[in-house]
Amino acid sequence: MTAREAQHAGVPAHILAQILSVPAVARGKYGWHCARCQGWVASNVGTLPAQWGYCPECIVLGRLTSTDQLYRFPNQPLPPQPDLRMSWSGQLTAQQTRVAGELITAFDAGERRLLWAVTGAGKTEMLFPVIEHALRQGGRVAIVSPRVDVILELAPRLQRAFTTVEQAVRYGGTGPASSVPLLLATTHQLLRYYAAFALVVVDEVDAFPFTTEPMLARAVNQAACGTVLYLTATPGPDLLRQVRRHQLAVSYLPRRFHGAPLPEPDVVLARGGGLSLPRRLLQQLRMVMTTEQSQVMIFVPAIRQLRQVQATLAKQGIVAATVYAGDPARAEKVKAFRDGHPRVLVTTTILERGVTIYNCAVMVLQADAPLFGVSALVQMAGRAGRDREHADNPVWFVCAHYTLSIRRACRQIRQLNARGES
Repeated sequence: MTAREAQHAGVPAHILAQILSVPAVARGKYGWHCARCQGWVASNVGTLPAQWGYCPECIVLGRLTSTDQLYRFPNQPLPPQPDLRMSWSGQLTAQQTRVAGELITAFDAGERRLLWAVTGAGKTEMLFPVIEHALRQGGRVAIVSPRVDVILELAPRLQRAFTTVEQAVRYGGTGPASSVPLLLATTHQLLRYYAAFALVVVDEVDAFPFTTEPMLARAVNQAACGTVLYLTATPGPDLLRQVRRHQLAVSYLPRRFHGAPLPEPDVVLARGGGLSLPRRLLQQLRMVMTTEQSQVMIFVPAIRQLRQVQATLAKQGIVAATVYAGDPARAEKVKAFRDGHPRVLVTTTILERGVTIYNCAVMVLQADAPLFGVSALVQMAGRAGRDREHADNPVWFVCAHYTLSIRRACRQIRQLNARGES
């Protein structure tokens, strides 16, 4: 935390005087070293005209130069709260209870562990016991994700589950948070913390930009002073490699909480990948909206296609909203869709994960687009069938060409279903 951020967070001056300060950017063996993101930048890249060093890698949180100081607060655990009880009164299944126990064991051992669970398995609910366990012992807990939509989805659920615990929600533009027992934030926000959390949970660890920015993994390691849990339904090659080498423990859950299999996609061949919504696709949309009273998420690979699909639907009397990462009304639109207004949402991959809509069919247009890899296709398909009463919501992969990614995604879903039956 910089001096400016500490003052903004309301830290009194006499406390600041007791806190360790370190140079924000210092010259080292490989150029300039940043104390916030632990990154290195070559001298010929990270030197300003005034000959100050600066870090371009974490500049999204504000520019740091070699003239700045960072304040590191000593880790002071909260008083133990042995009587703390979560407000959630639901019941875990036998398999969820097994996994929840493994997470508590991981916390007590201070280990890193991957929770590999299919979409809709109830990962959030399985976290409640270990969060309660950590808070009882006086540890601070951070629940983070690369996607702000995931955090906005989780925040009210955690608030309802732990009504007596002070909670902060932080993402781009919200600024630093004071020290609270429970933090929900995007992974970038962990750059503001140093050895602060007894438990860090990284939800959707395989999502962009976590997989492409090594700085974020360093931020997680720097902010944790205890256990790190990684959550995903589609672990990437690096995580799987660590599991194979026994560098990372794993808990596996191949079945959704309601016991039904994942909906298996129907692959539909259509000219142009279905962007023009030919008659047979419109008929299928109307059928699920009428007979099953289902909502529908329609995924497209590019922002420019949102309005095109929305206009095509409007001509057929189907009201749809659109949303994308930079949409200023993004949160409001997602909330309205969750409430059923309107019943069709055309979106980019920004909502491929971390968003739960009960009774929701899924249609992926141009599923053969290079942007849609195996993980993205599996995650998008995973938005369907998340409710016990509507476990068989349809999923359509609409494409002009049957690609290897589509084939592998469909095969992965079938294999997960087969593993869940064994």
